[in-house]
Amino acid sequence: MDLSTTYLGLPLKNPIVASASPMSRTVGSIRLMEDYGASAVVLYSIFEEQIRHESKEIFHHLTAPAESYAEATSYFPEPHEYHAGPDEYLEHIRRVKESVGIPVIGSINGVTDGGWIEYAKLIEQAGVDALELNIYYIPTDSSVPSDSIEKTYYDIVNDVRSQVKIPIAVKMSPFFTSVANVARNLDAMGVNGLVLFNRFYQPDINLDTLNVEPGVVLSSSNSIRLPLRWIAILNGKIKASLAATTGVHTAEDVIKLTMAGADVTMMCSALLRHGPRKIREVLDDMQRWMIDREYESLNMMRGSMSHKNVADPSAFERANYMKALQSYM
Repeated sequence: MDLSTTYLGLPLKNPIVASASPMSRTVGSIRLMEDYGASAVVLYSIFEEQIRHESKEIFHHLTAPAESYAEATSYFPEPHEYHAGPDEYLEHIRRVKESVGIPVIGSINGVTDGGWIEYAKLIEQAGVDALELNIYYIPTDSSVPSDSIEKTYYDIVNDVRSQVKIPIAVKMSPFFTSVANVARNLDAMGVNGLVLFNRFYQPDINLDTLNVEPGVVLSSSNSIRLPLRWIAILNGKIKASLAATTGVHTAEDVIKLTMAGADVTMMCSALLRHGPRKIREVLDDMQRWMIDREYESLNMMRGSMSHKNVADPSAFERANYMKALQSYM
């Protein structure tokens, strides 16, 4: 059974990629994920705030906007609270590359362009096979127009593209006015892959302390529906690879996303819940499903249920909303 695929120009043995998460903090856990079948790994993100913690520029970006206050800096971890600083992150890349045979993808999480872009070159020099840009931007200033927000993405991508030669993926937000247009523009700028979608962790209110608190809620298989829709819509319309993330827990999730047009599916919550052995379980279930239905390879099914290939493309559009409500009634 041929499960091979290609992502960012990298040939992979199967579509399951370990997404950026605490699972990639140690060489040992990455080796386990490789042993259980992961075809590539995205390392945990190095944050812009870590790279430029002492910079007056980043302090300005954190405290100057109208929606922020000087106290905002107290919400950011102190340097010693991060798992590793910039130098340690580069050394981690080198150790991982020496220890595993699968492609290793670095990850930078940031929101501004500027000096931290230089760090992308250092990550490339450390030996990663590709770089994922996780642009985590919450635009709360009502005076900032949408085209300015999009420009933030484009400026960062342009800067990084000019600095590095390795493939680049952008982890996109689902909240653009026109997701398809932003995807097309990023594709035209030379981005090699789009990761759909960045999962924005929502804050909560503690009713006992009356504090706003962060928290991580792991995904479920229902979460694939948002990336599934947009991957299906974008399939065949852009050159960049399409990666699905959020909600990948079962073989059925991987198969559905592949049929929508995904080149790879990224797994995080399932690994945090069940450990690396979950990868082997999903791969075995995929092969059984494909044998039962006489699929010889992933390429036979990829994009078969995309927007451009289904009999009724309106199923991915407004008609789906209307039919969903009627079917519930």
